[in-house]
Amino acid sequence: MSDIVLQTDRLRLRRLTPDDAAFIFALVNEPSFIENIGDRNVRSEEDAVRYIQNGPMASYERYGYGLFKVELRQTSTPIGICGPLKRETLEHPDIGFAFLPRFWGQGYALESSAAVMNYSREVLGLNDIAAITTPTNEPSIKLLAKLGFMFQSLKSLTENEPPVKLFLSKRESKM
Repeated sequence: MSDIVLQTDRLRLRRLTPDDAAFIFALVNEPSFIENIGDRNVRSEEDAVRYIQNGPMASYERYGYGLFKVELRQTSTPIGICGPLKRETLEHPDIGFAFLPRFWGQGYALESSAAVMNYSREVLGLNDIAAITTPTNEPSIKLLAKLGFMFQSLKSLTENEPPVKLFLSKRESKM
């Protein structure tokens, strides 16, 4: 399948398409997603199609990357999203991830994020990669530390939003 971007031992990451609307609808309406990432105003599968088209698919077209659907290789069960993002308010691209709660605590976020970090550096040529999280999202903060991210500062992405924790991971120069 041409939309597969990455594979790990247990996971497959592929580009999102409108066919993923039911999964995206479920994911972005999880209370944990709304609390830690934000309400994306996806109230129907039609809204989910628009979210995919205007978010990830537009990002693939504009930047060559974006959030990918993470699924189990054995069963093709969708479990989350993970990928590099480009936000106008951040200097560097950042890594984003979210998983359905029933798949938490099994190492999937670390496995997919590490693969995305490697892909971002080796294939996309991104040297510095940022990450953001709400100040109270301890599981994400711990994951970012495992991936080698260092806390930089608190930063407001827009005037109307509370500040988030900004982290940065720099590729070590190979001399």
